[in-house]
Amino acid sequence: MSIKEKIARRVAKELNDGDVVNLGIGLPTMVADYIPDGITIHLQSENGILGMGAVPGADGYDSNIVNAGGKPVTVEKGASYFDSAFSFAIIRGGHVNVTVLGALQVDQQGSLASHIIPGKMVPGMGGAMDLVTGSKKVIIAMTHTAKDGTPKILNNITLPPTAVCKVHQIVTELAVIEVTKEGLVLKEVSVDTTPEEVAAKTEAPLIMAENIGHF
Repeated sequence: MSIKEKIARRVAKELNDGDVVNLGIGLPTMVADYIPDGITIHLQSENGILGMGAVPGADGYDSNIVNAGGKPVTVEKGASYFDSAFSFAIIRGGHVNVTVLGALQVDQQGSLASHIIPGKMVPGMGGAMDLVTGSKKVIIAMTHTAKDGTPKILNNITLPPTAVCKVHQIVTELAVIEVTKEGLVLKEVSVDTTPEEVAAKTEAPLIMAENIGHF
């Protein structure tokens, strides 16, 4: 199992029956493949879909049905299509239960940076600013460290913020961390790591939960 698959599988366990969920571009879209059996999730895309299904295979997909990142998607029976104005009315109106986004940095206050990479051309923040403000719960799904090994969970973000104090939970390949008023609480660690290793790879201080679980 790849690191991204591991993160996506764990994030999927946070979803509840009936939730309206928006999955960000990249790793978060993989969450759709791991929805637990027995529950129904309504996946929303800001380009105007409610009722997306899993990512299609290499053959047999409709190239006219794409998510906000322009990638082909499937739709469930009863799915709805609408324009971007209506889509953002859903988001800004507080009708999205969970948003799952990637990030470049997250800090102990729950602020995130996700749309500017120094020295690189990137497409921008997309709907992220609206999603993290309008959603009832915001989950960041990302690798624990950058490619050079530096921490991505910081005391304070150093890149331009996408949103301030809006993140509720961080899921990486190493840990599940809750953002609270008291700070970052380490709730779970991967079966192949330890709380001490997670803390060593995290700049921000971690509060150890009384009973740290494993995934």
